Amino acid sequence: MKKVSDCMIWNEQFERKFQIVRISLRKSSFYIKISEKEMVIMKVAIVMGSNSDWPILEPAENTLKEYGVEVEVVVASAHRTPELVQKFAQGARDRGVEVIIAAAGAAAHLGGVIAAYTTLPVIGVPINATPLGGMDALLSFVQMPGGVPVATMAINGAKNAALFAVEILAVGHPELVGKLAEAREQMKREVAAKAAKLAAQRAAK
Repeated sequence: MKKVSDCMIWNEQFERKFQIVRISLRKSSFYIKISEKEMVIMKVAIVMGSNSDWPILEPAENTLKEYGVEVEVVVASAHRTPELVQKFAQGARDRGVEVIIAAAGAAAHLGGVIAAYTTLPVIGVPINATPLGGMDALLSFVQMPGGVPVATMAINGAKNAALFAVEILAVGHPELVGKLAEAREQMKREVAAKAAKLAAQRAAK
């Protein structure tokens, strides 16, 4: 119970975090019982083997933030910092992470190593980082052995990785379902606008 003698100015941060659940009058003083709101946080981790991969991964962060998803960004190499990768993966669930996006190029074992240490869903993004054009990374991600899955996107497919992560989150966070549906409708409107533009251009000839 919290005693308030006169009044309390509720700042914006306090209003977001708390809600008044009961107000009672006792001996000319207000007693306000407050309880902390259940803070629903949706969190996705983006892990990359090198900071040079960030320009490719940044669209994933931007997309996740559009849907109100918190993003944890980590640079860790499956080959050069294996202990760091293990520690990250084993502790991800305890930090509130629900989906992991792992991106790497060349002999891209990052996604598979992370998946070996956690049962959280792992989404792989092969990076075009060698003369092989990303095919080496794609095959490293997609050829996971049975029992340790990694959902693999297209080469440099960071945006789709983010959207797939949101779709996974939507299973437990229904507020995302409407946002995803609206995004699909927006794509339809954009395609229709492009079709109309082309038709107008052809008609003007």
